[in-house]
Amino acid sequence: MTETIRPQVEKARRVDITVVLPVYNELDSIEKVHAELVGVLKDLKAAWEVIFIDDGSTDGSREAIRRVCGGGTRAIILGRNFGQTAALAAGIDAARGSIIVTMDADGQNDPADIPRMVALLGEGYEVVSGWRLMRKDSWLLRKLPSQLANTIARRVTGVPLHDFGCTLKAYDRKVFEHVRLYGEMHRFIPALASWMGAEVTEVKVNHRPRTTGHSKYGLNRILRVILDLITVKFLLSWATRPIQVFGKMGIACFLASLISGVYVVYDKIAGRHDMTGNPLLLATVLLVVVGVQFISLGLLGEIQIRTYHESQNKPTYYIKETIG
Repeated sequence: MTETIRPQVEKARRVDITVVLPVYNELDSIEKVHAELVGVLKDLKAAWEVIFIDDGSTDGSREAIRRVCGGGTRAIILGRNFGQTAALAAGIDAARGSIIVTMDADGQNDPADIPRMVALLGEGYEVVSGWRLMRKDSWLLRKLPSQLANTIARRVTGVPLHDFGCTLKAYDRKVFEHVRLYGEMHRFIPALASWMGAEVTEVKVNHRPRTTGHSKYGLNRILRVILDLITVKFLLSWATRPIQVFGKMGIACFLASLISGVYVVYDKIAGRHDMTGNPLLLATVLLVVVGVQFISLGLLGEIQIRTYHESQNKPTYYIKETIG
């Protein structure tokens, strides 16, 4: 009888703050991070919960997570390693708090920064992103790639954050009503939220040296970030009007083919090159074909976008507030 009632009681429990921690092979830090985090949360005048998401760990992290469960701490065990974005998405979907805080389980994020971030949400911000100003990591393998990635991200998204990759962030739950996570997109949630009109700010946070385990990131992260940035840029700028980007590319190809074709004819009339032996003739034909393909892609994209929005009754706008 008790086991039947307990899930209903847990479901009804009011929660103000949910802290989500994805875990992948962090056996030695889980219990220490949990104790430190609970100590900080208990000092807040708010109901809280902690959710650990085991992302297919193979070092015994799962057992360590089981040991800390209870008293406001829950766990989600994924079937295999799906990646940090998927693990965060699982935790966010299961969260019950009106405020969702994400952080790493490796001990480098400082739970003591959480109250300041939550306080900023109370001032009207909807996303508070951590900035690891004094980062305690290897310069070549971690800090340099991060600096390059953040510079590119700021230019592409137009969101002036210094540290997109910092997992320590606080969100108003409403942000996730319209933001879904795929691929490696977790670091760009502030950019997607900003596109919807959310108020985004950044706060300097304490970053501590790693004392257990090892980093899961390296120089290859830059390539993944660039690919994700292409996706983010498309979503922010052209997701509802793909013909604008593909159509412009198609028109540019047609103009280039026109210039190339005119020059081929001029060369023939001037007697300098025979048309059949002029490589610009092949370039002209290729540019025409590519132009047609780009415009076709744009038209197909327009059809898909309209099908997506109309079949699911999804608006192409987001209402932040209604007055009167």
